[in-house]
Amino acid sequence: MRIVFAEPAKTPAGCVAVFAIPERSLLGYGAALDKATQGALKRAMAASRFAGKKGQILSIMAPNGLAADRVVVAGLGAAKEMTRRSAEGVGGALLADANNAGQKALSILVDAPSGSPLPAAELAARVALGLRLRSYRFDKYRTKEKPEQKPTVTSVTVYVPGAATARKHYAALEPIADSVFLTRDVVSEPPNVVYPESLAKRAKDLGKLGLKVEVLGEAQMRRLGMNALLGVGQGSRRESQMVVMRWDGGRRGEKPLAFIGKGVCFDTGGISLKPAGGMGDMKWDMAGSGAVIGIMRLLAARKARVNAVGLVGLVENMPDGNAQRPGDVVRSMSGQTIEITNTDAEGRLVLCDVMWYAQEKFDPRLMVEFSTLTGAIIVALGHERAGLFSNDTRLSTQLRDSGAKVGEKLWRMPLGSGYDEGIKSDIADMVNSAGREGSSILAAQFLKRFVQGNRPWAHIDIAGTAWSNKGDATTPKGATAYGVRLIDQFVADHYER
Repeated sequence: MRIVFAEPAKTPAGCVAVFAIPERSLLGYGAALDKATQGALKRAMAASRFAGKKGQILSIMAPNGLAADRVVVAGLGAAKEMTRRSAEGVGGALLADANNAGQKALSILVDAPSGSPLPAAELAARVALGLRLRSYRFDKYRTKEKPEQKPTVTSVTVYVPGAATARKHYAALEPIADSVFLTRDVVSEPPNVVYPESLAKRAKDLGKLGLKVEVLGEAQMRRLGMNALLGVGQGSRRESQMVVMRWDGGRRGEKPLAFIGKGVCFDTGGISLKPAGGMGDMKWDMAGSGAVIGIMRLLAARKARVNAVGLVGLVENMPDGNAQRPGDVVRSMSGQTIEITNTDAEGRLVLCDVMWYAQEKFDPRLMVEFSTLTGAIIVALGHERAGLFSNDTRLSTQLRDSGAKVGEKLWRMPLGSGYDEGIKSDIADMVNSAGREGSSILAAQFLKRFVQGNRPWAHIDIAGTAWSNKGDATTPKGATAYGVRLIDQFVADHYER
């Protein structure tokens, strides 16, 4: 889909979109079109439930007085409440509407309402970003589709005063869409295509953007004592990998921020085998690693002024004669021992070694980790928010606030020494699983044991937000790339100079 920006001229033909705010108040271009059609737009609004609220869409077919065969009025919501995120949602809604109507070209006439915190050029760029994000499709394996199932829009023209400024704004935003799409791609791929070695290769390819990428294989990890991670993958014919991605865009010698992702490329549950129903969804048990790969791509693509390191542990958890057994005891890289009580509680075993390696190797300023760790977080929070566990209130508040700006919401969950009883082992330092009660908290409490000293750390459980069965204005059904924009905003808000 081609997106271009142009100065307003005469009203274009085809499908034309204009904006309104609450109380059915058309903005300048909409008012001009209404006058040209002798009040057709206002009559259509009065005859409908359209009120100009955020996300509302109203279509007027072939109005007299215009060359346009369809005029769409999009609600912006209250001017003073407009945000970049809400503007993106308008763009996504307009694209979905145009595709549903079978339009090939879409023209958007952008003007900003009085009192808007977004000037027209920035509003136009954000609308365009929403269009682009909504346009994502993972269809590379489809060979037959009915025409009505295919998107139709191939070009979008955004008309706005100061088109050159809008174009510049949008150029700075394009790396967001490209990085989100990379994460959506790798999470959507089937497990016979994305597995530890192939995902490591995709990460390695990001070196062309200036990232320093290193891939560690099983022999190297064994020498490091990463037996918790290696135990998870020992039942698979695929070799486990750890990928380290570095971006040195900040001050020389300044400690990096560390972002860590769980990459279980397929999770059968191992010997503690999952039920068949829904097991196919376990291809996206690597969504945490997908998010970190997207994060590092975005920081590099936009030349972020920060030092950052992204680490992902990549494994397959498979049942096999050589697979890890319930009852096994493994010694992690930290030296702490873990009794395996459930081989389906494998993500924390991967993460604990990667977290320890990150601290030993890079001594980071903080660690933020993403993982589809527990189904229990979905029971607690549904699909609206990811669970946030942290030992640092300042870090958790920063993450929550940055996430709210981009629509990636977080809810802080408790930690505390009282939960340590739940992971006590009779024969080792801890167990990896202790049953259903408080299981998301116990998983986080387990990971906290691998944080050195008082280092700020956050664990974000994205089991309920990594994949969507319904989508939203800027995210089609499927992989969401949750975490990519959150961390980019977090870095921009608090750590770039």
